[in-house]
Amino acid sequence: MKDDFVKFQAQTSPYPLALQVSHAKGSYIYDTDENAHLDFVAGISACTLGHCHPNVVGAIQKQADSYMHVMVYGEYIQDVAVKYTKVLASILPQPLESTYLVNSGTEAVEGALKLARKYTGRSEIIAAKKAYHGNTMGSLSLMGFEERKAPFRPLIPDINFITFNSIPDIAKITTKTAAVILETIQGGAGFILPQKGYLKKVKEKCQEVGALLILDEVQPGFGRTGKWFAFEHYNCIPDILVIGKGMASGMPVGAFTSSTSIMNSLKSNPKLGHITTFGGNPVIAAASLATLNTIKKENLIPTSLQKETLFRKLLKHPLIKEVRGKGLMLAIIVENDTIANHIILKAAEENLILFWLLFEPKAVRISPPLTISNEEIKLGCTIILSILDSYLQ
Repeated sequence: MKDDFVKFQAQTSPYPLALQVSHAKGSYIYDTDENAHLDFVAGISACTLGHCHPNVVGAIQKQADSYMHVMVYGEYIQDVAVKYTKVLASILPQPLESTYLVNSGTEAVEGALKLARKYTGRSEIIAAKKAYHGNTMGSLSLMGFEERKAPFRPLIPDINFITFNSIPDIAKITTKTAAVILETIQGGAGFILPQKGYLKKVKEKCQEVGALLILDEVQPGFGRTGKWFAFEHYNCIPDILVIGKGMASGMPVGAFTSSTSIMNSLKSNPKLGHITTFGGNPVIAAASLATLNTIKKENLIPTSLQKETLFRKLLKHPLIKEVRGKGLMLAIIVENDTIANHIILKAAEENLILFWLLFEPKAVRISPPLTISNEEIKLGCTIILSILDSYLQ
């Protein structure tokens, strides 16, 4: 199977981890040798409710028995998609009320960029250095790492960059700017939190010059940081919200949400300003609705902060310089990439799943399911500390 995996399935790196999956349940992934691997990554923050949560599986099965794909997005009334967007609007602050359902986070970013340009009639997009918004051509254009962009140029034009948390850089937002797009918490850069009212000041500048603020919550959204969405920590409501990953607890999904007046820009001049075949798929919408309702029913959002406190209490070691992030979006920062690589690869041998961050080589990702238990947190942290102890010997 591994030979076929390498030969027939396109690879993203020369050295994939190549864990052969048998099944997954709760906080564990099981390989074909029946080893249980404690999952501290949750499919890169995607499996909000862990693996195969019965509420999500049941919703998928029920919807699949009724109908799956019937028509391109926006033509037919599909009750589960309507119910989902209505419930989503009920937990979002005004004026975020109209949601366009798509297939992934990066597609949601593409839609948000188009929406901003269409609504404002402007072309300049301002992004943050060290940002990550996905890998399609528009999203890639927003990335501040030239070595990753260079092989794919030319990318979309009129993209400029500011430094995240730099107050002086806010002055670069002008009447030429269609939108500023920021991750509420910078993910690939090392789980960098906004400081000193930064997001609020960016929003105020956008309002002053008539630009829109797009916040990318693909990773921190849906309770991961101890609020439904991370922007709620920072007193800043975006004009366009981008979501994905954890919204369907492991199913492929994305969306962008705005006010009705802004979203209506895609309805005419031209008609079909943004279209998708499988966006709003009823099976995916059912998984999204079940995820959202389960987060509410099981009161998982406040427990994210309690579990963060436990992680921070346990993860104390001379080799750990810092634990960054918020809620269950955390990163261990160590001295260098050698130590980080050792932790991740040795943990894999100990049946603990950790992972890297894209642009911060000294970081070790910890983004487990929101449903992870305190006992599982203690078990995983014990393994990490043991690995660090052995490194010093």
